[in-house]
Amino acid sequence: MFKKVLIIGCGLIGSSILKAINSKKLSKETFVLEKSKKNISKIKKNKSNCRFVKSINSKIYDVDLVIICTPMSQYKKIIEKLNKILKASCIITDVGSTKKNIIKLKNKFLNKKLDWISSHPIAGSEVSGPEYGNKNLFLNKWCVIIKEKRQNLKKTNLLIKFWKKIGSKVVLMNPVIHDKIFSITSHLPHLIAYNLMKTAQDSQKIQRKNLIQYSAGGLRDFSRIAASNEVMWRDIFFNNDNIIKAINLFTKNLNSFKKIIQNKNNKKLLTRLINSKKVRTQIVQLKQDVAKPDFGRE
Repeated sequence: MFKKVLIIGCGLIGSSILKAINSKKLSKETFVLEKSKKNISKIKKNKSNCRFVKSINSKIYDVDLVIICTPMSQYKKIIEKLNKILKASCIITDVGSTKKNIIKLKNKFLNKKLDWISSHPIAGSEVSGPEYGNKNLFLNKWCVIIKEKRQNLKKTNLLIKFWKKIGSKVVLMNPVIHDKIFSITSHLPHLIAYNLMKTAQDSQKIQRKNLIQYSAGGLRDFSRIAASNEVMWRDIFFNNDNIIKAINLFTKNLNSFKKIIQNKNNKKLLTRLINSKKVRTQIVQLKQDVAKPDFGRE
């Protein structure tokens, strides 16, 4: 499919893409630019078929596809280096979780001869690092391709084909709509999880007891989300303008719950709890999860 692919940043997502490329034989040669010596060592132990490069230099000038898998705060430096090296026929994509900021950044700094078509694979885990890389990570998972005006159709279709080849279901989306959707479905849940862990820690200090040893399933499951990479989530929270609106809406509903509980309004509380359960049913019906108890854990 490609002669040469460059993956910049090879943690969980980057290494999973690398394994998927190798498994499907989608590139004759795959280069990896990874700064962490520990990660490089782990990738070598996994015997992943790739060539390591220490920097963006003339060795990779003729790559056909560049996939940026670093935290978004590193994108500007990467753009400046890619501008000096890449040929016009190359496709650049990324896996960042917010898109308005990326579009603005690349429109301002990317060489006009280059095409950056942004991607967002809705896959991942609370764990990070190449040791967790999985060639099937993207299987039957959504991948959003950002649609812009005057976008190269041939390159867009090739990128769509790439994500489909490694198992993704692909949808095209406007960057503004993308950021609004994922502020609710992804970014707010992570923020709530981080805040819940802070609340548990504060409560433990106030009561001077080890509360966490008695964690029930609720706290346990939220703790999994809160174990996600802190640099990645800092970048997401700072770059999605919609997160403040999402927090405000959440706070409004939380205060409403508080009022209902204080007033012991049985009917309102039961109605709200029943309606909330419908979301879980919908998620299962849409095949976003399995209908097994405890998320199918053994």
